[in-house]
Amino acid sequence: MRVAIVHDWLVTYAGAERVLAELIEMFPDADLFSVIDFLADEDRSRLGGKRATTTFIQSLPGAASRYRNYLPLMPLAIEQLDLSGYDLVISSSHAVAKGVLTGPDQLHVSYVHSPIRYAWDMQHQYLRESGLTRGMKSWLIRWLLHRMRVWDARTAAGVDRFVCNSAFIGRRVAKVYGRTSSVVYPPVDIDRFDMVEAKEDFYFTASRLVPYKQVGLIAEAFARMPDRKLVVVGDGPEAPKVRKVAGNNVQYLGYQPDAVLRDLMSRARAFVFAAEEDFGIIPVEAQACGTPVIAYGKGGSLETVIGEGDAATGVFFHEQSVDAICEAVERFERNRFSAAACRANSERFSARRFREEMAGVIDASLAERSVR
Repeated sequence: MRVAIVHDWLVTYAGAERVLAELIEMFPDADLFSVIDFLADEDRSRLGGKRATTTFIQSLPGAASRYRNYLPLMPLAIEQLDLSGYDLVISSSHAVAKGVLTGPDQLHVSYVHSPIRYAWDMQHQYLRESGLTRGMKSWLIRWLLHRMRVWDARTAAGVDRFVCNSAFIGRRVAKVYGRTSSVVYPPVDIDRFDMVEAKEDFYFTASRLVPYKQVGLIAEAFARMPDRKLVVVGDGPEAPKVRKVAGNNVQYLGYQPDAVLRDLMSRARAFVFAAEEDFGIIPVEAQACGTPVIAYGKGGSLETVIGEGDAATGVFFHEQSVDAICEAVERFERNRFSAAACRANSERFSARRFREEMAGVIDASLAERSVR
């Protein structure tokens, strides 16, 4: 059986690329395809050294750094990849990878991190955060996103089996594509983290400092609670907002290497997470350290954090506001959480479990096809 694995783009190594690495581990002889491939050598080694067959966008000016500017061309580009010689096509898609062309005798399994967020239900948020709510440029972007939605919905018919990274994304797939899906949670490298039972008297948050992560909101909330210490790690366009409220009890450290992040996460009283994520790997990593989570109760967090019962691993707040975060911290302080329970919950998301469940979905899909 010849296998092709298709990924949107290869520029950095993040959550989607961790999924890709496990798919390559499952199918080491598979051929890799992507819109572009500018991955650094260190990151490429995590993909078994594979280089992707790319599209014409690879050769366009500035593609390595400004590849998102070419999004309107990506549907055309992904359709030019010739996958006709493969029996099994696995796409890892949060943008256009699921749109590859396959024939009736090929099985296409698409692992969906999300339908294109900024084209569907998050379009208005994207336009606001990009300053594109008015003017001719705004209308041009809206028209392009409309065309992207039409293409994205149409190409869903070319997928034989959808697999989603959370039930939350499964509901999004059902709404925009009208399709059912299986849920296989993405792999988290639990073994990188040591469980620490003795916690220190500070709270911790870490993220790329971009608007939807709401790290500035967390910092504002803790500035209102001078008796609670918060440590913030991360960098990005929201950094000035965090620096502005940093003070005696809010310590902003900027970017820190992985070893520092893991150390802080393992010693923290709790990890605070205010984003609405499709899945959200970092709350799982915190729990792998035995650290409970104070999380926004929407999206993937509802599936990765246990908010009640004897095995609770954190508390939820249900509004992205300073008051809601403050109230959640006070609620957290009135409860006790077991480091062992946090660690046990995190192990539901191991890499081995991911491979086993994906193999099960693919084997079942192949069996169904052979019966037909």
